Amino acid sequence: MLLAIDIGNTRIKAAVFEANTLLEVVVFPIEELLQKITFILQQYPKIKNTVIASVGNTITTDLSLLEKKTNLHVLSHQSKFPFQNLYTTPTTLGIDRMVLTAGAVFQYPNQNRLIIDAGTCITYDFVNENNQYLGGAITPGLRLRYEALNLFTSKLPLLQKNYPDNYIGNSTAQSIHSGVINGTIHEIDGFIEEYKTQYAKFIIILTGGDSDFLAKRLKNTIFAHSNFLLESLNQTFQYNQK
Repeated sequence: MLLAIDIGNTRIKAAVFEANTLLEVVVFPIEELLQKITFILQQYPKIKNTVIASVGNTITTDLSLLEKKTNLHVLSHQSKFPFQNLYTTPTTLGIDRMVLTAGAVFQYPNQNRLIIDAGTCITYDFVNENNQYLGGAITPGLRLRYEALNLFTSKLPLLQKNYPDNYIGNSTAQSIHSGVINGTIHEIDGFIEEYKTQYAKFIIILTGGDSDFLAKRLKNTIFAHSNFLLESLNQTFQYNQK
């Protein structure tokens, strides 16, 4: 039994796997790491291995419990991945983006793939049919866009994400919703259209915390996988064990 942990910028997602079967997913703030890990290990005493992907500094004091109770594997740039990294600065490529790319290679073999992760940041990653990682893009996610409008202006309020009532906002709140939501949707569709000018055929994988929210409005055909990174973590762990 495997515990897969994705440590993001603001929250942690953990999943329990029995081989390739996803048993449970738990999402919680970073500061609750020790408490939640203790609870998961109590609920699933058969967990033997833990694999971690972290976009920031791993909280080593909280991971000591995992080292005592399980075989701990923290993915790094020295881990094995099933693709050729053609990034000009390969050691700066986020581990989360590498895991997502690995998952795309595992789950959609012999195809061009565009992976869009809509979280704190929106990342775009492209890996071709020859399993060569070419690169992508990084932009602010929905929450960052709402917070930036509030933080860097004197009067704009901080709002929670919501679909705008109309494309033309008839109030300050509706104007913000229209700008953030419609702007993000047009950005994603625009990136996809740009890729279409270079590649006749590719699949699009949309994941991350805002994936389901955005998928309903995107005009392009996509595969929405809210747990794609966790599934990819499980597959990358198995790949490294082999």
